[in-house]
Amino acid sequence: MTRTFTHSSHWGAFSATPDEAGRLAITPHAADPDPSPILQNFTDTLAHSARVARPMVRRGWLTDGPGPTTSRGRDEFVAVPWDEVLDRLAAELTRVRDDFGPEAVFGGSYGWSSAGRFHHAQSQVHRFLNTALGGYVRSVGTYSSAAAYAIFPHIVGRLTDVSRHNVTWEQVANDTELVLAFGGMALKNSTIAQGGISAHVERGSMAKARARGARFVNIAPLKSDMPEEAGADWLAIQPGTDTALMLAMMHVLYTEGLADTGFLATHTVGFDRFARYLTGEADGVAKTPEWAAPITGIPAATIADLARAAAKARTLVATAHALQRSEHGEQPLWAGLTLAAMLGDIGLPGGGFHYSLGAMGHTGRPPVAVPLPTLPQGENGVSTYIPVARVTDMLEKPGTAYDYNGKRLTYPDIKLMYWAGGNPFHHHQDLDRLAKALGKLDTFVVHDYAFTSAARHADIVLPATMTLEREDLGAGNTDRLLHVMRKVAEPHGEARDDYAIFAGLAERMGRGEAFTEGRDAEEWIAHLYERTRAALTAKGLPAPTLAELRDAGELELPLMPDDGAALARFRADPEGAPLATPSGKIEIFSATIDAMGYDDCPGHPVWLDRSEVPRADAPLWLIANQPATRLHSQLDYGATSRAAKRDGREVARLNPADAAARGIGEGDVVVVTSPRGQCLATAALTTDVLEGCVNLSTGAWYDPVEIGGARVCVHGNPNAVTLDRGTSKLGQGCTGQLSCVEVARWTGQVPGVTVHSAPEPVTLEAAE
Repeated sequence: MTRTFTHSSHWGAFSATPDEAGRLAITPHAADPDPSPILQNFTDTLAHSARVARPMVRRGWLTDGPGPTTSRGRDEFVAVPWDEVLDRLAAELTRVRDDFGPEAVFGGSYGWSSAGRFHHAQSQVHRFLNTALGGYVRSVGTYSSAAAYAIFPHIVGRLTDVSRHNVTWEQVANDTELVLAFGGMALKNSTIAQGGISAHVERGSMAKARARGARFVNIAPLKSDMPEEAGADWLAIQPGTDTALMLAMMHVLYTEGLADTGFLATHTVGFDRFARYLTGEADGVAKTPEWAAPITGIPAATIADLARAAAKARTLVATAHALQRSEHGEQPLWAGLTLAAMLGDIGLPGGGFHYSLGAMGHTGRPPVAVPLPTLPQGENGVSTYIPVARVTDMLEKPGTAYDYNGKRLTYPDIKLMYWAGGNPFHHHQDLDRLAKALGKLDTFVVHDYAFTSAARHADIVLPATMTLEREDLGAGNTDRLLHVMRKVAEPHGEARDDYAIFAGLAERMGRGEAFTEGRDAEEWIAHLYERTRAALTAKGLPAPTLAELRDAGELELPLMPDDGAALARFRADPEGAPLATPSGKIEIFSATIDAMGYDDCPGHPVWLDRSEVPRADAPLWLIANQPATRLHSQLDYGATSRAAKRDGREVARLNPADAAARGIGEGDVVVVTSPRGQCLATAALTTDVLEGCVNLSTGAWYDPVEIGGARVCVHGNPNAVTLDRGTSKLGQGCTGQLSCVEVARWTGQVPGVTVHSAPEPVTLEAAE
């Protein structure tokens, strides 16, 4: 008898119907007006050759013991029985804890993990490390928004006030007159929402706004960063020059008397000092449209006209994640906020400033008004942390001091790294450097359901179930539905839930009861759901039991009012509802940041020269954006992801003029080269990419092959060539969005891509 199971993912709710061969028919949620094609990645993933079927241990770690090595990523793996591998790992965790303290353990696990509220790998691993070791070195911020995470509290308040609870898509559809989309609003990005999404409304909202007469301007080097439904004007800006464009627009507003001086006087601090920089009084350079034109590639007249149009309309200044994923990434955020303040629409419905609208599916929606089921992680007894994108620096430079957000910190000496629910070989840059840095560890542990690039560089790989193989509840912080995630299939091979793995380790370390609190997984799900149920009961809303919820399949949750929240209250009463900044107002000049003394992030928005610019050996801008066919690197082996590749390789998009100058034709295999490394890709020619740029999205599993003495990623992972340095001393964020490269036809033998098949294990007898 065929059964259909409800389930949920970061890219949508759906139903799954398995056939006898284990393939799944995937049906999007009936209420989703624009389902994501990424859902179809699930169809053939359950028993794929990429799955990890048994616990695996690197041969060298078994034979030589823990310690630094050059063999990670190159060594064979031995299949080891569960009891033995858990015994060995518990002993190693105990050794590191007792000999070096929990300060020597890095709990990585940066990534999206499962949409499930209980089986959420990052929460599980952090709870385990806190319980069994007493803590761990953590990371702060995200690769997507680290610069924003650092700067917004100084200049506008909580990050959520300008992202999660701000202007909504409904307001855009009904109230916005002009959208200045710096970095675009690509639907491939808004397909994704942490915790889940049941209705993709972005495309429809833009279409409705356009039909009403709203104008969208896509300010990006890629035309595809805005959907056709928006009917957007494309301003093909030079990569990384948004700050210069914003400054020039502000110069027009200021010198032509178009700025909202009343709003600036009552709701901001520091504009007078910024104005001296804007006019050139401070540095001798007026930030005019004529100054910005050669920097941005946008004519001066176009810049001036755009500023005038913005002053006449209810204007929304929207800044994408992409803007701050490059050198000096704090500056376009600060400049965008200042531009919106000069226009005076902050706090009005559909107007003002928004960070990440269209860059994530959970933005542009009111938050849920009740607490969601959430696994408590316990207390971390270790105070040491690093900015999330500084992993390689940490491994390479233990004991080295560095600057971050006004503090002088020191990199810890990490002996053991534990990763569950993420893939650093997706998020991080300069992957050959990362691989070498991992060699400095004593032990690297990875939980995963598939043999990702991170797993291939680990010492111990523990097969974890994937979301379809367990029961859970799925819910996002801005989605109105809580979903029942039913178990669709039995675990692959010997895979176990992360919770079961950690419970086994905790038991061996004498911390079993502290970790489990006497509950199995089913009891934990019921326990966590009670918090949400109690909140619903208190509001007089339907609050079914867990059994009733499972019968229904989903539960509607209440949302907070779509009222603009903190920014709207601040607009109405700046003294009575101040922002969470030092002054309580928008800080166009920040005395706090200025006092840090950072030359790469001074006290107000500025245009700064970059170390990475086109040059003779790397004349093209590489735009390493997010992929359209998967979430980061998740399910890269899935049907939708594979269908977008050519001969199993990622596609690099070039302008025909750049391709012709290099003798590159449609479908040619090309090599992308920077001082950091090389990767292969397949060329696609399109005028949707600005001349002087090449677009190679992230997410292909890193597949390095030794060719001519160099490691070349033959699959097309752009992070083989991207820049690994902090955005500034303030944010220390990821700069992987933009790097400079050369692209050429590949004239050698084309290696096959093999990374989607798990390595064959060596038997214990053979290892001995």
